[in-house]
Amino acid sequence: MTANRSLPPADRRSLVASVIDILRAKVRDGTWRVDHRIPPEAELASALNVGRNTIREAVKVLAHSGMLEVRQGDGTYVRRTVDPVETLQRINRSSLRDHLEMQSILEAEAARFAARRRTDADIAVLQRAVKTRGARRPGEPVEDFIQRDRAFHLAVAAAAHNQAIEELYRYFALSIATHARTIRDDGELAEPGIAEHQAIVDAIIRQDEEGAANTARNILMPRIQRLTEMQRG
Repeated sequence: MTANRSLPPADRRSLVASVIDILRAKVRDGTWRVDHRIPPEAELASALNVGRNTIREAVKVLAHSGMLEVRQGDGTYVRRTVDPVETLQRINRSSLRDHLEMQSILEAEAARFAARRRTDADIAVLQRAVKTRGARRPGEPVEDFIQRDRAFHLAVAAAAHNQAIEELYRYFALSIATHARTIRDDGELAEPGIAEHQAIVDAIIRQDEEGAANTARNILMPRIQRLTEMQRG
């Protein structure tokens, strides 16, 4: 297999990062397809005018993320067209409103499944979590309150008994935390209160799936609407 003649030259900002971008692009545009072998290391190094160590490091990064697979003695193959690491980086860079909209979706669906599948043990955990969350106390560091709020929503996600939902929310909760101070320090974006969070727990206990999902979703809607108005304004 020969390297694609259209490969662009790597720039010098960061050779490894530049090569990673080029390799990703070749997978995304279909030049290198899933389950097909990419050009060998030496050929790529020549085509991109970089050292073989640079190619090796770039391939190692993409193999670690699961986009490529190195098969000893056979070559490097494409495993998937999307790089999960790049996707997560884009999520982290998305806007505050984008984060809140995704948070609303995740929390609503987690609450829906929790209402369907909660156990007596889950109910006990949720009741403790909502009580512990409470409200932000005067003078309390925002980080402390953020941790209590996150613990409550993670308890809801755990009660859904869906590993994909729980793990996605666990990751996304950390991404949300990067915006949390901005959200809570902006006086125009009101903090959802204790009653709203207790209503989620009550709906889950009743096994009211729609009620739990709608309550969880509606908690964030005033903030999302306000941010939309501010962006238009």
